[in-house]
Amino acid sequence: MKLLLDTHIWISNEVEPWKLSSEVQRELANPSNELWVSPVSIREIVVLLEKRRIDLKQDFGQWVEGSIRDLQLNEAFLTLEAAQELRFTMLGYRDLADRFLVATTKVYDLTLVTADERLQRIPGIQVLANR
Repeated sequence: MKLLLDTHIWISNEVEPWKLSSEVQRELANPSNELWVSPVSIREIVVLLEKRRIDLKQDFGQWVEGSIRDLQLNEAFLTLEAAQELRFTMLGYRDLADRFLVATTKVYDLTLVTADERLQRIPGIQVLANR
């Protein structure tokens, strides 16, 4: 399976793994699965740090590099195709980051790993729900 980590899943996996269900933990640890992350998640983490909603306990750049290396994350680049997919990605609420994640999920044919119930209800994408 090719899994796109929603921002909170990525953070929880590294900082608060007890927030992940046993199914999500198992799939993230499964070496036959590919783990993917969007640059949009970097932006969301920066915002969370600036608002002091999270504390990574180390330099942001080191945390990102270490996490990408340790989890062997693939980068789901923000491509023109993904940006064009935004016109078909209406969520029913205003969150550009979520729209980019959904569009990226579609373009790269990924499964979105998320606890966000709104994203779990989006038609046309595969979701691994953290419940």
